Amino acid sequence: MTEARISNKRGLLAISPLVVFLLVYMLSSLVTGDFYKIPISASFLIASVYAFCISSGGSISQKVELFSKGAGDRNILLMIWIYILAGAFSQSAVTIGAVDTTVNIALKFVSPKLMLAGLFFTACFVSFSMGTSVGTAVTLLPMTHGIAEQSGYSLAMLAAIVIGGAFFGDNLSFISDTTIAATKTQNVEMSDKFKTNIRVAGPAALVVLIIYVLLGKTTDYSIHTAGTIQWIKILPYILIIVLSICKVNVALSLALGIVSCAVIGFATGSLSWTGWMVSMGDGISSMGELIIVTLLAGGLLELIRINGGLDYIIQVLKPMSKGEVGAQMSIALLVSIAGFCTANNTVAIITTGEIAKQITEKFSLNPKKTASILDTFSCIVQSIIPYGAQLLLVTSLVGLSALEVIPLLYYPMVLCLISVIALFRTK
Repeated sequence: MTEARISNKRGLLAISPLVVFLLVYMLSSLVTGDFYKIPISASFLIASVYAFCISSGGSISQKVELFSKGAGDRNILLMIWIYILAGAFSQSAVTIGAVDTTVNIALKFVSPKLMLAGLFFTACFVSFSMGTSVGTAVTLLPMTHGIAEQSGYSLAMLAAIVIGGAFFGDNLSFISDTTIAATKTQNVEMSDKFKTNIRVAGPAALVVLIIYVLLGKTTDYSIHTAGTIQWIKILPYILIIVLSICKVNVALSLALGIVSCAVIGFATGSLSWTGWMVSMGDGISSMGELIIVTLLAGGLLELIRINGGLDYIIQVLKPMSKGEVGAQMSIALLVSIAGFCTANNTVAIITTGEIAKQITEKFSLNPKKTASILDTFSCIVQSIIPYGAQLLLVTSLVGLSALEVIPLLYYPMVLCLISVIALFRTK
């Protein structure tokens, strides 16, 4: 007798709720001709109801309890607290004029032809300093509206630049959750994983930076004169970056950023107590659908996991690990599918870290490279799924459909290409 295995029928059924979600969202959007018109939360709700129907065993109450357990997962709740703080900080910064000031600084000191490259470099620096793509998106996405209005560049292009740069740091930063998860699961030093990662992420970032320089040179637009610059109003952004460099928790950094917005707003007369409370409330409310989607996704993916969906994926991919190249490709595919199913790159790494370690030991792979593969491919997938936190923030903070931004994500595309080529290098 062989060990118990998940049958194809059961395995495919287990992961089918995710397929239902994608079909409902994509087909509904195509029918209406407007991807922004279809609420992603409604698509997740339909998929969740379907998941309840196909889940075997247990009463409705037990299934609700499992769904709630997934929605209340520690990582999910931590993300929600960050969303709440991020919304309050983002709108507070807008209210005191921090965004306008930042835009005016960019227009005054950055050559119009280098605006795209400058924004990408800024996003890369901020994300590496903060160690979080979500925090970077929250910090920089609100500025894209003003830059787009003043420069004439596409808002979708500017949002894509921020998201691309945000994942550069998420993939490399020493304080990133993905870096910590990847190195701990493979028992390697962060510095060693960084040296391996930079050989892939560095060339990708350089290629994309050159692309943005060339696009800037070929773009013809008229730019308005920068407005008055009140330097004190950019201090909240600088504070968050400095705190992140000092490895202060992102939630605490955002909380201190909110307080700094209030202090500066009160001091400059651009904010009253009532205005501050209203701006924080508006910011938190703007995160409403994102929070709901995060809860629904957490619950849905827990049902998929309980029904054996992730185990089935691992079971299917494990036999593909033949030879060093095949083993490295299977690890990349494994963490990519896990990321696709969990919509969380850190959770994807944690979920697949142990099996990746087993594959590494079996085929004598370099554990530093395995850690790099786990981190890189989880970030690539996270950056292109429309229900990932970063692209959902594009909808919440910029008002664009994620599908408008995905085709313009040059950095993840180039990173994917270079990373796939790197898989064929052994040792």
